[in-house]
This record gives sequence, C-alpha cells and structure tokens, in this order.
Amino acid sequence: MARTTDSDLAPQELRVLVAVADTGGFSAAAQALGLTQSAVSHSVRGSERKIGAVLFDRGRRGARPTGAGEKAVAHARRILRLLELLTAEARAGSRSADAEGPLRIAAFRSAALHLLPPVLDRLRARHPGIEPRVRIVREVGRGTAGEVADGRADIALATLGGSAPLPPGLVASELFEEPYALVHARGHAAPRSLPLVDWAENCGSYTRDWWAAQDWIPAASVEAEDDGAVLSLVSGGHGMAIMPALSLVGAPESVGVADLGPRRPTRQVGYVTTSELAGSAVVRAMVRELRASVPRVMSRLEPGA
Repeated sequence: MARTTDSDLAPQELRVLVAVADTGGFSAAAQALGLTQSAVSHSVRGSERKIGAVLFDRGRRGARPTGAGEKAVAHARRILRLLELLTAEARAGSRSADAEGPLRIAAFRSAALHLLPPVLDRLRARHPGIEPRVRIVREVGRGTAGEVADGRADIALATLGGSAPLPPGLVASELFEEPYALVHARGHAAPRSLPLVDWAENCGSYTRDWWAAQDWIPAASVEAEDDGAVLSLVSGGHGMAIMPALSLVGAPESVGVADLGPRRPTRQVGYVTTSELAGSAVVRAMVRELRASVPRVMSRLEPGA
C-alpha cells in the first residue's frame, strides 16, 4: 500500500496555496479560510520546503505567485476539484443517483450567448442534480483553455486548431466548424470599400493566411472590445467587419451578412477539459448535450440563416 511521505502536500495545504493566490495575500487568505495569518504563513513555508521552490513573492502589497507558484496553484486547484468529484460521484453511486454537483464551464462570449443556453436547458432537464456555473472569458491569450489548465473550469468551449499548443494535461475535441462572413450596414452598395471595424479576438491563426491574401481589406480604423460592439458600430454605418458566424446569430435587421466565398476562413469550435475530468459524470453529461445540440447550431451558422 502506498504511504504518504513528508514531501506530500495535504489537501489543506493545497487550499491555502489557492487561497493566497486568489486573494493576493496571506492576511486575506487567512480571513477567507478562517485561519490565523501565522497559520497561513507556516503552511506556505511548509509547502515551499516540500516542493523545493519559492511559490510566492512577498511584498508590501501582498503575495504574488512566482512561476513555480503559478504551476503549483494550478495543480492544486485541479487536485482539489478531483477530490470534490471523488466524494460527489461516490455518494451518487451509493444511491444509484444521476450525475450531480457543480460543473464549472468557461466559454467565450458568442458561445455563451448562442451555444450554451439550449445546452444548459437540456442539461438541467436531464440531470437536475448538476449545477452549471458559467464563466465568460475573452478568447485571447490563453483564453478559455487557460481556465481549464489553471483549474478554474472543468470544461471550456474553445476555439481549436490555432497556432498555440494546448496546455499539457488537457484534451480537446471539435464540435463544429464555424465560418467567417462579411458584415456591413444593410443596403450599402459596395461594402468592401468601407473602413474596417475589428476586435482583438478576431485576430488569430484561423484567419491570418487568408487575411494576408486579401488586398481589399484595409487596416482597422476602429478596434472594439467585443463582437457586440463591432456589430453595433457596423449597424450604425461606421464600417464593415469580418466576423465568425456565432457572433452573427440574432444580428439586427440593419446588419447585412455576405458570404466570403468558397475559400472563406473558418475556425474550429470545440471543448477542452483535463484528461482526469474527461471521465467524470458531470463532464460526460455536458459533452453529450453539447454534441446533441450541434445540428441545431450548424443550421444557424450559414449567412442569411
């Protein structure tokens, strides 16, 4: 039988690491956990000794994870989540109950608006014991997959197939291919002559090669924070934009949508989870409902649908 050793971190030590990272200081972490500050400091020093690395930079403004600390905290979150699932699934199994407990979902904005609602409806109807908790994250940088890697989400709706590799320990699966389209104020005779309205999430390896080959696309005259702002600006006649189809579901009547042709850019939309959580009852239930919703989603993604 395997035995714990002096180098093993106990669950409470993991909770302390996560609390310090989340609150930004030892005092705030102590308050959140109902401990004394000296107990939190002692626990962190013990964890650093066991790991053999400094996990937090201490300063007047609090404590910030070092590079080693960021990795340790991410692993701590994921381990604590697995312990929660161990308890929840063991209890459900003893009662022959359905999947139950919290399910933490990360999604980029357009997926949260147009893909998640019917999925969550089906999930709640079929698995009333599951408690979905949704976090909307911009799909830039590490994006929604980073939420899973850092242990803040169990599953993420993400754009796949970009140039950035998937973080270690994660698994991904494609749900559907999302086409891009040209959008403009309805009725404009030459939409390709309009200035470009763009936003950060639209610039990625999904469109880079296609974009570079289009000599009619000008430099962006306006850069907006999200796709909703882009649509508002386009609707007001301030320019044209090139947008993925999920962002155009339910676009106002004042917005015209034009196909970019057979070589239009596309991006893959799928889900990301960890190899450990992929087999959990709550994640498997979510994946089933996602896949069941794909045909309905696909029918809404073509320009003019």
